[in-house]
Order: sequence, then structure tokens, then C-alpha cells
Amino acid sequence: MSLDTSTLYLVATMIAAMLGGMLLIFGKQENIPALEWWGAAYLLGAASVGIWTIAGESLGVPLSLALNSVGFIACGMVWNASRLFHGRKPNLPGMVLGAIAWIPVALAFPPGALAIRITIGAGIVAFYAALTAGELWTERRKPLQKRWAAVLVPVLHGFVLMLPIILGHLMRPYNAKLSGNIWVTGFAIELVLYAVGTVFIIFMLVSERAVTLHKTAASMDPLTRLLNRRGFVEATSRVIEREARAGRPVAVLIFDIDHFKSINDRFGHPAGDEVLILFATVVVSTLRISDLSGRIGGEEFAALLPCSLEEAVIAAERVRSAFAASGIVIESGPVDTTVSIGVAGGPAGTELEVLLASADTALYQAKRSGRNRVEAAEELPLSLENWRRKTAGNSALAKPVSAKPASATT
Repeated sequence: MSLDTSTLYLVATMIAAMLGGMLLIFGKQENIPALEWWGAAYLLGAASVGIWTIAGESLGVPLSLALNSVGFIACGMVWNASRLFHGRKPNLPGMVLGAIAWIPVALAFPPGALAIRITIGAGIVAFYAALTAGELWTERRKPLQKRWAAVLVPVLHGFVLMLPIILGHLMRPYNAKLSGNIWVTGFAIELVLYAVGTVFIIFMLVSERAVTLHKTAASMDPLTRLLNRRGFVEATSRVIEREARAGRPVAVLIFDIDHFKSINDRFGHPAGDEVLILFATVVVSTLRISDLSGRIGGEEFAALLPCSLEEAVIAAERVRSAFAASGIVIESGPVDTTVSIGVAGGPAGTELEVLLASADTALYQAKRSGRNRVEAAEELPLSLENWRRKTAGNSALAKPVSAKPASATT
């Protein structure tokens, strides 16, 4: 039994159109613009290949070139879908650039220059495939798995979308000879399988992204966009392990906004939220990119710095000074914004719990000493158990290393 390749192409385009409609509907329901673009690209590409397969050369040169341009626009839409999937804006001029360039370039050659047109068209598809693969390849720096499969998707998509048109040009002069060609028939069957398989890979990406977003949301404070306590503990534990392998010390800062309850009582919770957001901004802009910071409860924040205790004290003073100088002004007047900071540092491998406990004690020493100041504790043993034994019954745990007045600068 022989399989008619034109029929298989039509089946493939119908399946692609059906899946494109499914992607389009699902994208609208779930408010995922990338899926909408992918679905529209499927529909457009399927229409282009389907019409060309049915009508072929009866369309004439102008309509045939225009139909090819529609296929190139579909390739550009796939590229833009990958941009949207990664949070970037669509590039509309780039999307239609291939289609606009195709017609005048193709018309510049005589009607018999079929091989040249095929080469130009294949080059346009390969260009968009490379752009799309590049968009997905950049995600390798992010914690998404199976990225190698995702990179293959746009390459195969562009190749499979264009190849039926190329084969159609090549087959028509030799239709009787090629109709029984096993390779051509096998490719037509592969096109049907690809139309289904590609959608599975797209949903794999969407599912993986959704899982990543849920994990991020679970470890992120929604108000300040800093790590919450859970996220901070998980992230800092990894950094401590990394620094321990390199034999480098770490330090922890604990921040507590002064008189925060009074701010809420006097100015209302919206003003209190603005103070929290302001402080988060100050911390992020003042500390280094390599430093981790989070909101660990109420008006209390923390940061982990891969550095010595002395360097951490200097960084804490920068945060204190910057926050004191960045007050919020509301209708009833300015809102005082100061912070007390406790700092603790230890040698490589010091446990996070030990650093937090010591920094917390130093923080309360800062508050007892008048607030709006930095206090640092002595370096600690590696074991939390040893730390508890050492500090049992000791209410004056913090050893002032730096207690600067509000006017001090570094």
C-alpha cells in the first residue's frame, strides 16, 4: 500500500491547525501570551503549507511568493513567542522582516531560478530558527531543566515548516518518480508526528515555568519582593556551603526598623508598607549583587554577606546611613526612618543558625543602646550545640565592635 505524500502533508497541516487552535484557546484561558503567539503561528504556518499543497503552481508567481511570505511570518511569530515566554517584548519589525525581504529578493531572479529561491527561503527560516534557539538557550543560566530539548524545538519547527514548501518545488517536475520515494513518505509521516510532539515540548516548557514560578512565589515576600524566611534560609545555606568549600568567612546582618509599630499606629498600615518597601530598596541598592537579603518577619530583615565581620560592619553602616537619609513624606508630614542592625560573622563553615542567633543578640544590644546604630557580636564556634553551651545563662551576649551614632559615616 502506497501513501500519497500530498495527502499526508494535508493531514499534518490539519493536525497542526488543530493543535494551534488548542494552544491559542489555552493561552487565552490561562493568560499566557506566548502560547497565543505559538498557536497563531501554528495556524498561519498550517494555512500556508496547506494552501500551497492544494493549489501549488496554479496560484501563479506573485501569490506563491506571498504565500511563502506568510510562512516566514509564522517563523517570526515563533521567535516572538519565545521572547514573550521569557518576559521580553515582541519584536514586530523583526517578525515581518523576512517576509518583506523575501518578495523583492525572489523577484530579482528569473522564474527559472528555482534553486536560488529555495536557498534564500531556507536561509530566512534558518535565521528565525537561530534567533528562537538563541532565546531559549539564554535560559540555560536559569534553573530550568531539559533545556537542550527546548533549544531543538525552534530549529526543528522552522525546518519542518519550510521543508514541505521546498519539497513541493522539487517534487512537482518529477512527481511520478518521487511519489514512491520512501524518504519523502517517511518525512511526511514524521511531519504528522512532529506536529503533535512539538506541542508536548511546548507544554513541557510551560509546565516547568509554572513550577518554577510557584517555587519562587513560595520563597518570595510579596510586598518587598525580597526572599521570605524560607527562601532566605534555603539560599543562604547554599552560599555558606559554597564559601565553606573555598575556606572563606561569612557574615549575617539582621535589621529591625525602629519604632515600626508606632509608624503603623500614627500613619496607618499603608505608610508602614511604604517604609518596608523603601527599606528593601535601600538594602538591595546598597549591598552587593553577591549578597543575599530577605524579609524574615514583620519589620525584621536579614542579609548574608560572603565577607569578614569587619567588612560586614562597614556594609551595615552604609545601609543604616542610607535608610536614615531616605525618609518618607506623607500628607501629615515626614516619617522617621531609622534601623538598628546586628552583625555576626564567623569562619568558613559556621552554621546559619549560629550566625542568626548571634546577630539577633547584637541587634537587641543596638536597640538597648539607643537604636539607629550598628552592633557586632564576637565570632562564634562552628557548632550550634557548642554555641548554646557557651551562651547558656549569658544575657549579655553581644560584644560591641562598632557602635556608631546616627551621624557617623564610613
